[in-house]
Amino acid sequence: MSEPCDLSAVEARRMISAKQLSPVELVESCIKRIEATNGAVNAIVAMDEEAALEAARSAERAVAHGEPLGLLHGLPIGVKDLQATAGLRTTWGSLIHEDHVPEEDETTVANLRAEGAIILAKTNTPEFGAGANTRNRVYGATGNPFDPSKTCGGSSGGSAVALSLGQVPLATGSDYGGSLRTPAAFSGIVGFRPSPGVVPGPERGAALTPFSVNGPMGRTVADMHLLLKAQVDVDKRDPFSSDDVMRIPDQLGGVDLSSLRVAFSEDLGIAPVDNDIRAVFRRQTQLFRSVFATTADAHPDLTHAHDIFEIQRGINFATAHMDRLANHRDKLDQNVIDNTERGLQFTARDVAWAQLEQGKLYRRFLEFFEDFDVLICPTASVSPFPHASLSVEEINGEKMPTYMTWLAIVYGLTVGLPSVVSLPCGVDHNGMPFGIQVAGPNGSDALVLEVAHALEQVLAANPQTARAVPDLAKLRAA
Repeated sequence: MSEPCDLSAVEARRMISAKQLSPVELVESCIKRIEATNGAVNAIVAMDEEAALEAARSAERAVAHGEPLGLLHGLPIGVKDLQATAGLRTTWGSLIHEDHVPEEDETTVANLRAEGAIILAKTNTPEFGAGANTRNRVYGATGNPFDPSKTCGGSSGGSAVALSLGQVPLATGSDYGGSLRTPAAFSGIVGFRPSPGVVPGPERGAALTPFSVNGPMGRTVADMHLLLKAQVDVDKRDPFSSDDVMRIPDQLGGVDLSSLRVAFSEDLGIAPVDNDIRAVFRRQTQLFRSVFATTADAHPDLTHAHDIFEIQRGINFATAHMDRLANHRDKLDQNVIDNTERGLQFTARDVAWAQLEQGKLYRRFLEFFEDFDVLICPTASVSPFPHASLSVEEINGEKMPTYMTWLAIVYGLTVGLPSVVSLPCGVDHNGMPFGIQVAGPNGSDALVLEVAHALEQVLAANPQTARAVPDLAKLRAA
């Protein structure tokens, strides 16, 4: 440990409880790290230092007085700027809300505070989470912690970068078509897309849509799991939330990798994947395939995943933003405008077809996992690219038909409603962080978490697959 902010969340929480670490000391360390590194990456976009320090002092008093302590007691948290935070600027990355300061926390944030978390900062996101490149007209772009000129992915890019640099020990994210997983891979941290309803989203406008989920992010699976335990709740305002979906283990360590049947896929059968990334995936996975009982190169039948996702996502954009498009078009980024207009063009026939085909795909997805316990594939189809580019225009010399197509490696799984962890797995051919997805079917959250936790230990034991760490000295000098 070089500084308190470099401690794992699990260890920091243990030390706070044992009176070996002051929450004030931890918050001060995080603030110091933010001051030293944020100028290079722009991950943290709003912060109330005094409020955070006062919360830390209160947390310190609770420990001293022997009061009951929550799961996250004294831990500073980064909150994605799509989640409302009482008294702390929340913009959704949009000029429409650039001066908005909520009076109340949204439910997911309130739950974290109830478990003792200290809301230290807001993390950057593209406008309304639209896009896999974290940039907006309110705060600008967020750079990759390994090379600030390159993208950190999106839309949970600020959270991923803040974690990678030790600015916070835990951070929130959300995932529709890879918004949590892609930045996790690009920044060398862990992110979890749970099954719908595990982390409720009672404020979601399109409440009956299962694709958008909230999830935890951390530097390790254990840290991420700690945050997840605080996020899990039953909230009837989310139609997917129930006692039945709270399927996460209280403790990790209950799976034997040598008992598992594992499928490996470079491209899910549908995703354009850069040839260099294919080679990296083959190289990295060859180093640990032998730990499983059986392995095979296989993937679910994801026929029509592109069109299903485009239609369903378009309808979601139309639902969320058609009024903003009508009343605030001049303040919207082009990404939101284009997606909303595209959504409004789909016909009832298009929507009916997409719903029917998504149901068929979902059932094929489930059938695949009758033969395999988990599926492992790359998290990103390319190496991090300059953040000046909004998306990937071509892969292997082939032009991408839409700005979303390069993300098929993540949104292909979304259509099947997976439980999936993005796990660091060394570096790619450019020396940038490389991530893999460990995926299972809807409701397999406990198994996926256990597999990711056990596999993380295997990967950490090999320098070639261990989590990459950014060069802080280089960032400080920038």
